[in-house]
Amino acid sequence: MSAGLEKYLIGRGKVREIYDLGSDGLLLVASDRISAFDVIMPNPIPDKGRVLTGMTLFWLDRTRGIVPNHLRGAWPGELPDEAGAPELRGRAMLCEKLTMLPIECVVRGYLAGSGWKDYRASGGEVSGHQLPDDVVRGTANRYREAYEALTDSSFDDYLDKMEVER
Repeated sequence: MSAGLEKYLIGRGKVREIYDLGSDGLLLVASDRISAFDVIMPNPIPDKGRVLTGMTLFWLDRTRGIVPNHLRGAWPGELPDEAGAPELRGRAMLCEKLTMLPIECVVRGYLAGSGWKDYRASGGEVSGHQLPDDVVRGTANRYREAYEALTDSSFDDYLDKMEVER
């Protein structure tokens, strides 16, 4: 999803790429890659990146009166020339350069992958949240709590609440 932006690439996550455009800011581009159970699947979902970007823009707009955000622009005319390629339309957001707090919120509908590993290794906890002893791998998680995880790792590296507060 580079569209000639390779020289600006500074980061690649499970779903997004980050490009440093100098004083213009950072360009975040959502791909069609899909990640499940901490694995990037081989077959992308067409236009998934556009859907993710649309959802992000919706919530950034909806919450801007509550908390400031990093968005500078996402529409043609708001993006620099480097981001004008047709394949980036609807996927790219120009953002302020900020110091990132590398924590994400993971809500699990099913306990599997690294969440299951944490549950088994800790005696029933995921990210500091105690779950019942009778949870079975892969079954619906009826508790649907939000779990804190580091965003700068290739897998969900869970944090407990004390680590987040530090």
